[in-house]
Parts: sequence; structure tokens; C-alpha cells
Amino acid sequence: MSLFIVGLDVTVVNVALPSIGRELGAGVSGLQWTVDAYTVVLASLLMFSGSMADRLGRKRTFVIGLSVFSVGSLLCSVAPTVGLLVAFRVLQAVGGSMLNPVAMSIITNTFTDPRERAQAVGIWGAVFGISMALGPIVGGTLVSSVGWRSIFWINIPVGLAAILLTLRFVPESRAPRPRRFDPVGQMLVMVLLATLTFGIIEAPSRGWSSPAILAAFSASAAALLGLLLYEPRRKEPLIDLRFFRSTPFTSSIVISVAAFASFGGFLFLNTLYLQQARGLSPLQAGLATVPVALMTVLASPLSGRIVGRRGPRLPLAIAGVSLVAASILLTGLGPSTPLVQLLGAYVLFGLGFGFVNAPITNAAVSGMPRAQAGVAAAIATTSRQVGQTLGVAVVGAIVTSAADDSTGLSSASRPAWWTLAAAGGAVLVLGLLATTSRATASARRTAAELNP
Repeated sequence: MSLFIVGLDVTVVNVALPSIGRELGAGVSGLQWTVDAYTVVLASLLMFSGSMADRLGRKRTFVIGLSVFSVGSLLCSVAPTVGLLVAFRVLQAVGGSMLNPVAMSIITNTFTDPRERAQAVGIWGAVFGISMALGPIVGGTLVSSVGWRSIFWINIPVGLAAILLTLRFVPESRAPRPRRFDPVGQMLVMVLLATLTFGIIEAPSRGWSSPAILAAFSASAAALLGLLLYEPRRKEPLIDLRFFRSTPFTSSIVISVAAFASFGGFLFLNTLYLQQARGLSPLQAGLATVPVALMTVLASPLSGRIVGRRGPRLPLAIAGVSLVAASILLTGLGPSTPLVQLLGAYVLFGLGFGFVNAPITNAAVSGMPRAQAGVAAAIATTSRQVGQTLGVAVVGAIVTSAADDSTGLSSASRPAWWTLAAAGGAVLVLGLLATTSRATASARRTAAELNP
């Protein structure tokens, strides 16, 4: 249930963006912040929330997360300005950071039999696909009939039901030896992500050489340098930089960022195109994007089976080629683009995005000692959120910079679609590099260093 509301939130909010912009008078940057305020905070806090759950109790942390997410959703539904909506989205993200990684820990500790655990994880993953498939339809229906505020109401009854069921059925568990908190590392991660996102989103309107933008990029560079210098000196760092000596692990992180940047940018651009350039209603726009979600749901388990039998190389190649082809098809979008071309691009994009998840998760944790597998998975999960944040920020900045009174949204978005095609190309190239025998040998060496 927690994964359902988090997955639903991703697609539902995107469908509602044009309506939010009209009612609250928000420009492109305001809509970008509506999406990115959530993903920046979520990415920043995922590892901290997982560590806190290990220390304070996973059930307790999970209930707190559900409560905060539900309250944040209620406040989002009554936000009178875009500034307050962004602030309440931040609160939502604080709660959301306590859900997914903690839910996976609860599953891992509740189901000790490997077969039962695999089935539980399979159900857990399938729910995310279902929520993504329902998101455009549910969001479009609610926005068209009741208004955009109603998209946040659906989180409240689901959240309350999940709290009651957790209190009744979920056993409490803690890590026998929880990792130490790393407040300095945590703060540096937050500064890095927040200032980088701020700089990319606000630069088109403030000017790339304005003092505020230069200060933001300087702060993000300083935070990155601080992480590289500080983290290796800690006994239990927030991010163990030794992981990145493994070529498959490093490649999986970069592929995650590229694939989810493509996904976040696609959702953002496509919603604006369908409703503003093409004049579709929110419900029609939601129904039009159903092929993306359906192909994602169908391709994800198929990708998992291929990874189990033949390894990650073929799924990553299919994912990269499909994402590139879909983005190239969308570079020629106009108000009268044939629906067949549009739906064909959506099918390809859903196929590519569905095939990418299983191999990057597998590459992130394969070869890692079991004691470090959880941290490696947390870094991989964080990289997905970082990618989605950057995707929305970058394509929004490109559209804002290219658009003027004489340029329609379709023309202004063409450079952005080419950028997403390049992200798909990165998935393809890195997927091939990460699956060589030399890359596999580097993963074995890294595992031996981490756990002699």
C-alpha cells in the first residue's frame, strides 16, 4: 500500500501540472519545483531513513512515514499558492523517504524463507507497476471531474488503512548492529542535490551568470568535493566510495541516473505537450500515456527472468535502443503529429523503461557481500530519484531557454527530446561496458576488498 501511493504520486502529479499552473499562476519553473521538491528531498533522505529505521525500529519508522506522507498530502490539497504547494511536497517527501526502503527491510526480515521472500518482493514490485499504470487514468479522471486538488485526497484513506494494518500485522524489527549516523555526509548530500537542482531550474529566468546561480553551482561543487574528501575517512560512511571501484556498480548508478532522467523528463514534457500543445483534457492525456505504463508492467518481469537466466547484457541493450528510438520519434512532435506515431513512441519508451530496472538493481548488488548489499541497494535507489530530479530540471530549463513568443512548446521541446535520446544512448553504451569480463572481475576485486 505504501508503494502504491508513492508510485501513484509520480504519475498523478504530472498529469495535473497544467491545471496546477493555470489555477495557481505557476510558470514552468514553478511546475518543475512541484515535481523536484519532492524528488530532491526523497533522494537526500532515503539512506538516512533506512539507517534510522534500523536503529529505532522499522515498524515505528514506517508508521511515522505513512503519517507524515498522509498529512503532507492533505496539506498539498489545500495549498493556496505554488510556494506553499512546494513546501507541502517537501513534507510529503520526508514521509515518503521512510516508506520504500523501510518496506523492503520489513519484507526481508519477515519472510526468512528465500522462496517466500522472492514471491513477496515480486508482489511488492508488481504493485509499483500497477500504480504507474493506474496513475494517468486516475489522475486524468480526478483532474477532469473534481479538480487537481483531489489527486492528493486518494493518498489519505490508503495511508490510514496502511497505518492500521501495519500496527495490527507487522512485527517490529531492528538491526542487531545499526550503522552510525553520518550527519556531515547527510548534510553534504542535501546541499549538493538542492543547489544543483536550484541552479538548473532557475538559471533560464535569472541568467546563467547571475550571482545566485553562480553561488548555487559553487555550493554544489564544494559539497561534492567535501563528500569525496570526508567520506573515505569515516569508519561507517553514508556513502562508501569503495563501491565505485566496481565497474558494474558504478555503471548501474550512472545508468539509473540516465534512465530515470529520461523517465522524469518524458513525463514532464509529454504532459505539457498533450495538454498545452495538443489541447487534450487531463483524462485524455492520461489515457494516451497508458501504453507507457502497460509496457513497463509487461517488460519488467520479462527483464527479470532474462537477467536470471542470461545476465543483464541483453535487457540493458534492449532498454538503451528502445529509449533512444522513442526519444528520436518524439523530436518531431507538433500539434498535428499522427496518433499512431505518438503511441508507437510510447510503446517503445515503456519497453525501454521496463527492461532497465531489473538489470541495474542486479548490477548494483551482485558480487557485494551480504552485509553491504543493503547499502548498495540504497545508493542505487537514491540514484533513481537523483536522475528523475535532474531529468525534470534539465528538460524544463531547455524548454524555458528555447521558448519565446514566436516559438511554440513543440518546437521549444525538440532540443530536450534530443537530450533524452542522449540519456538513452548512455544506457546502451554503459550497459555493454558493464557486462564485460573485465567489469565482472572488478566487481569480484571490490567485494574482496570490502569483505576480506
